[in-house]
Amino acid sequence: MAVTDSISIFAEGTYEEQILELVNYLARALPEDGKAAYVQPFQDSLTIPEGGKPVEEDEEKRRQVLGSVLDEVKGLGDASEKEIEGFFNLLFSHFLTLYPIDAPETRSYLDKLLTTISSAPDHTPTKYRILSNLFNAIPRQSALRLPVYKTLLELASANDELDILGLSRSEVEKWLSDWEVSSEEKSEFLKLLVDVNRQAGQLHTSFQFQLAYVRSLPVSSAQSAAIDAIAAAFRLPSFFDFDSLFRLDAVVAAKDHELFALLKIFLNDGLEQYKAWATSHSEALSKYELDNSQLERKIRLLTLATLAFQNIGRDVPYSVLAAALQIEPTQVESWIIDVIRAGLLSGKLSQTAQTLHVTRATARAFEREQWVLLEKRLQAWKVGLAGVLEIVSASRKKVTPAPVAATAVADSAASGTAATGGVEAPVAATQAVVA
Repeated sequence: MAVTDSISIFAEGTYEEQILELVNYLARALPEDGKAAYVQPFQDSLTIPEGGKPVEEDEEKRRQVLGSVLDEVKGLGDASEKEIEGFFNLLFSHFLTLYPIDAPETRSYLDKLLTTISSAPDHTPTKYRILSNLFNAIPRQSALRLPVYKTLLELASANDELDILGLSRSEVEKWLSDWEVSSEEKSEFLKLLVDVNRQAGQLHTSFQFQLAYVRSLPVSSAQSAAIDAIAAAFRLPSFFDFDSLFRLDAVVAAKDHELFALLKIFLNDGLEQYKAWATSHSEALSKYELDNSQLERKIRLLTLATLAFQNIGRDVPYSVLAAALQIEPTQVESWIIDVIRAGLLSGKLSQTAQTLHVTRATARAFEREQWVLLEKRLQAWKVGLAGVLEIVSASRKKVTPAPVAATAVADSAASGTAATGGVEAPVAATQAVVA
């Protein structure tokens, strides 16, 4: 369900005619003999006394009359989905035209409308459209967009239809930069996104909003959120970029927490260190709903990726990999396949030689050690290219053309043979792949 910038709604008829159209819609639910009495006060309020100011020129009068209509909106109405949507579109058009966007009265009426719409029984698809239309009709920078979209989120979450909104992180980032709302309100909105996505089982999306939520909070009050984010990262089977958590000030500020110690192990250490931590922190695994077998799998994959990063362009024996992973050599290939599927390395297996040739690998963190390794690879690459250029230059000198007698050329053509010559294929040059 797309949401866009502010849109215009065009309706026919005068103000009086449109107001009476709204009132007659509200009167549909009444018994036939009570409809006229219900509509009469609105007709009276629109009647201009002799010499009075026309309603079209009296904004305050129009606002008072519309306020009376708004007070009567108690549900979606007894009508078809198309009529319900049309009623609210017309109502929103007058509401956003007559009431100042930043006035407290406007927010009060808006909150009442949102409650009325979201709590109405049935017509869920229509409610989505009504709220989306309202969101789109509100100016892009207005703070009123926030409560409208929060209502949409809560409605979609309650109906287990979060996907229908088609919400992306880039949209959220843009909205939060546009909306004139406080930092606290932005944080609350991000927390709502974290919760509804988690409830919908969209754990990766929830985690991405969780990182944004932590960043939105002052460091002094973000420790609890930071710890939750660390625990969520451990629970995600396919998350391996633990270095990104260290770039959050709130995470670094939690350096005395037991999960921070585990985070450092996943960034720098291996299986042995993890097992030692797990043995001494068994209660933490239960408290934060962490799966020990899943964590062991993740630390093994990260250990394998680190070993591969240190050996890019080389063959690594299965025995070395088995020792690092604390497994039998016969299990190495299945672990290599897992780490390749996780996107942490690329390479070729040799069952004959019992080796892994590494062509690409991901570093857990990119610090001084990784920069030094990268420099060495680039230097090796430079030397290799220099060797290739030398071979090409030497080959060109060997095939410098010499005068050839016309008769020799003719004889060669007549016999159907061709003189051989050209650039030799260079010998294998030093190869280096930069991860």
